Amino acid sequence: MTPLLRNLVLVLVSHAALLIPAAVLAAAVNNPRPIPIAEGLKRIKLPPGFVIDLYADNVKGARAMALSPDGILYVGTFTEWGKKPSGKVYALQDKDGDGRAEDVRTLTEGLDHPNGVAWHKGDLYVAEISRILRFRDLDNHLDNPPAFEVVGDPFPKDFHHGWKFIRFAPDGRLYVPVGAPCNICEPDEQHSGIWRMNPDGSGREVFARGIRNSVGFDWHPVTGELWFTDNGRDDMGDDIPPEELNRAPKPGLHFGFPYRYGKSLVDAAFKTTLADKDFTPAALEMPAHRAGLGIRFYTGKQFPARYQQQIFIAHHGSWNRAQPDGYRVSLATLKDNEVVGYEDFASGWLEGDHYWGRPVDVEVLPDGSLLLSDDFAGVIYRIHYTGK
Repeated sequence: MTPLLRNLVLVLVSHAALLIPAAVLAAAVNNPRPIPIAEGLKRIKLPPGFVIDLYADNVKGARAMALSPDGILYVGTFTEWGKKPSGKVYALQDKDGDGRAEDVRTLTEGLDHPNGVAWHKGDLYVAEISRILRFRDLDNHLDNPPAFEVVGDPFPKDFHHGWKFIRFAPDGRLYVPVGAPCNICEPDEQHSGIWRMNPDGSGREVFARGIRNSVGFDWHPVTGELWFTDNGRDDMGDDIPPEELNRAPKPGLHFGFPYRYGKSLVDAAFKTTLADKDFTPAALEMPAHRAGLGIRFYTGKQFPARYQQQIFIAHHGSWNRAQPDGYRVSLATLKDNEVVGYEDFASGWLEGDHYWGRPVDVEVLPDGSLLLSDDFAGVIYRIHYTGK
């Protein structure tokens, strides 16, 4: 197919999709079917020797996770679309070490989509749509949580891709993504990138641009390079554009949005494009609309050696494909800092056109087991290796 014909096809597909009411699209493929968690766990497929259990339930809307050195798991949440801000932050504790958090408490509520949580030197940081909040010395005040402080200047208030995943880098700076305020548009200087700042909010600067909606990132445990997911645009069809796993070895890179996707796909909706010399292609192209969110390099010792320093990716699942996809955890395998493999690790939340769970974030416990949050089922799972 010639570039001209390819671009014409993309434009026609995009415009045709816009003629279909969003409600019709959503109704066609967004088919939740809740089932009891005990039944659901039996349906999860894992590699031989792995087991999945329930770590905690009653964690409604569970999203990003952050683990303190004292073993307290903090969990952010996502308020329902169009609802008055009522987001909660939870604290979970497995006090007896049996692999199940028997203490699940709400620390605070009434927040504006507190999706992201990050732990740093005794303090919990929480990301709302437009603010970063800090709760001082929280591990020692769970029974009487302190009032939060607002850290730094505000971020844009756009709800569209405004929910934020946050983490502290090895150098102690807080990384904060700001998504595009649209499905597809040319963003201003305040959107479509990843920012970083000092713990007190000072020194804020842009780290990377050309990012539509990143809701998960981590640093390679050896190279220290940032890896992150990015969710591609809608209305180009079921199979394009690809979802992205990106590598940012240095600041100042541009990852394509809104002009380019994956490794080479050009968006015909724009007259201008991004030159090859200015574009950083994806390290891995993943199937369109899987909605890759949280990622973690596996740094534990419990899993077999082939999983060491490899990337687990939580796929939240599509809402706009004729045949739903995602709803799983994948493994990206690296060699010499390049992606050489991509495979399913945990699946079974999607059955036909119906899903009963939606993976969001992953976290490695000190014992080497893997936690997985699910905002639809409102639970945290624990995946561990027995070898049996």
